[in-house]
Amino acid sequence: MTAPFERLLQPGRIGSVTTRNRIVKTGASMCYWHSDHVRMSEKAKAYYGAVARGGVGLLIIESPAVDWPHGSRWKERYRIDDDRYIEGMAELAEAIHVHGCPTFVQMWHDGPWQNPLFGAPGLFEGPPIGASPVNLEAIGDFHRDVPRPLSVGEIEEIIDKFASAAVRVQKAGFDGVDVNAASSHLLHNFLSPYWNRREDEYGDSPENRARLVTSIVREVKERCGDDFAVTVLMNGFELGRMVGIADDECLTHPLALEYAKLFEQAGADALQVRSQWLGFHVSGFFPDYLFYPEPAIPVDRFPKEYNSKGRGAGANAHLAAALKKAVDIPVIIVGRLDPALGERYLRDGLADFIAMTRRIQADPDLPNKLAAGRTDDIVPCTACGTCLDQSISMERRCRINAALGTTEYTLEKAQVRKKVVVVGGGPAGMEAARAAAERGHEVTLFDKSRRLGGLMSLAALIKGPEPENLTDIIKYYRLQFRKLGVRTKLGTTADSARIKALSPDAVVVATGGQLVAPKVAGDVARDGGPRIVTAPSLHRRVKPFLNLVGPRTLGWLTKFWLPIGKRVVVIGGGFHGCEIAEFLAKRGRTVTILEGSGVVGEGVLDFRLGLLLDWFDRRGVTVVTHAGDVTVTTAGVKYTLPDGTRRTIEADTVIPTAPVEPDLSLAAALEGAVAEVYAIGDCSKSGMIVDAVAAGRGAAAQI
Repeated sequence: MTAPFERLLQPGRIGSVTTRNRIVKTGASMCYWHSDHVRMSEKAKAYYGAVARGGVGLLIIESPAVDWPHGSRWKERYRIDDDRYIEGMAELAEAIHVHGCPTFVQMWHDGPWQNPLFGAPGLFEGPPIGASPVNLEAIGDFHRDVPRPLSVGEIEEIIDKFASAAVRVQKAGFDGVDVNAASSHLLHNFLSPYWNRREDEYGDSPENRARLVTSIVREVKERCGDDFAVTVLMNGFELGRMVGIADDECLTHPLALEYAKLFEQAGADALQVRSQWLGFHVSGFFPDYLFYPEPAIPVDRFPKEYNSKGRGAGANAHLAAALKKAVDIPVIIVGRLDPALGERYLRDGLADFIAMTRRIQADPDLPNKLAAGRTDDIVPCTACGTCLDQSISMERRCRINAALGTTEYTLEKAQVRKKVVVVGGGPAGMEAARAAAERGHEVTLFDKSRRLGGLMSLAALIKGPEPENLTDIIKYYRLQFRKLGVRTKLGTTADSARIKALSPDAVVVATGGQLVAPKVAGDVARDGGPRIVTAPSLHRRVKPFLNLVGPRTLGWLTKFWLPIGKRVVVIGGGFHGCEIAEFLAKRGRTVTILEGSGVVGEGVLDFRLGLLLDWFDRRGVTVVTHAGDVTVTTAGVKYTLPDGTRRTIEADTVIPTAPVEPDLSLAAALEGAVAEVYAIGDCSKSGMIVDAVAAGRGAAAQI
């Protein structure tokens, strides 16, 4: 029998470069460096070194700026527009090569992206630059500003800047460059007939619109030599139907195949393919989020070239297969791929290389684990999108890999083996138990529930299994506990007396916070008044069913029956309120969100919030901000607007939401009785899963 991942683990070749296997880490931005840096940052070297050490076949690092400032929209990028940055890039190349991994540098130019982006101060005055003065007024796009058209002389200067940057990259020791002509920045802006309305030598025909990209490829090859690899990342199509623009006005699939041939003729050594949807920027590289919260158009209206069956997984399979028939150079496929899907596509001849980012971020050791047959030990990526979150910092974090964004990607073995008790089986407690056991400690985990996960099962019910699947996290920890020898005492309340009797050396308290019901003014006990459903009461009601059938099955059953009225008012428009509103709207309820402040969606990842609010508008979910003096009466819910106007919403059910409140009582009871006590997660400070997992790892590292 053939090995499970025989094709995926075979060496490959791109130009003169031999890869260790067919797994490619794409050039996604991590923002661990800054424009002010001349030497390479320790975070960047640690991250890329960990990926290289993990066994990936080819590592493509994110794009430093080739044209400063006009080619950048944020300062959290290294630069390669001057020779003084070569030394820093050389440090990074060495950090990767020391692990025997070939590495390319991606190069792109932001060009027409709005200035400023993400609310940060602009790097230059005036409009962005592009092929033509064309913009798009869509909340999910980056082209709301009208760009200034580039002159022919300016275009030629940009070609020179790309080629000069490639020379510096080569001097720094990298093995090639990846020219990013996908997404929706400058190079794609010239390729697309929708954006490029020029009538000179850089527009008006496929050859002319491709001239910017083909000139860059040729010039890089001319200056760096044929042995220096050049790949091109391109869109297999660009669609406008989601925002009412005719598809044939955009970069069509047949046109993309023409471009692929032109790129090959120019000297490209490989092509990587993905897709672009006008008005839905994130879905170009997170294809699963084209389906969040629901597709903007029915799935049966998706183009046949797009593989929609996997709801993002393998979305670009048909595009890659068509590209492979059109060119003789290797084709790299990307788009929510996992090892099993990648192996299948290689065996079926759909592509030559499998590109991943999120799964490698969740577990940089994924390739090595595949090669060792340790597939069960691969840390799951739940497609939560945390790695794209810019609401706190541009630097990337991972919900399940707390090392991401640090300089420490390995846990040192403890010098002294200690008896460790972890109280609480939520994400903070599970990670603390796993990490402590990995360091060599003797670990026992207590939880009063009969199942691991804490409130994650309830969260999984509300969120649903797509695009993110929380239950995969619980499955992973359960398996790791068996392998690492973590003893679990489920259905057991661990009070201070029970813990002290065990004489532990260290206790990690991860009991979670208190689910509280916010006070709502008004008498709702009268006959005919709306029923109030609080988070604690909801949890008590669904917990037995969650334990019986699990969140996926229960979520499916709630589409047929749900003890919630048809008209629902959700009080509180933060993270919890928005998710409950989404859950109920998908089940046919008429939902109104009342938020006391002017901010809706606090705690929701920024890019997801944009998609969610747009969907709320399309699904008729009403969002009211600055709603004060909320009162529940027999008539419904009354509230006051800032101008003093008093209004009433008819409701059958009212769901008040509130943040989880910390509960440090157990930690306080153990102080002085146990040498080391760590209070982590919601019992200490309310946060998201990413915060809980980071706290668990941090506590375990200190024991």
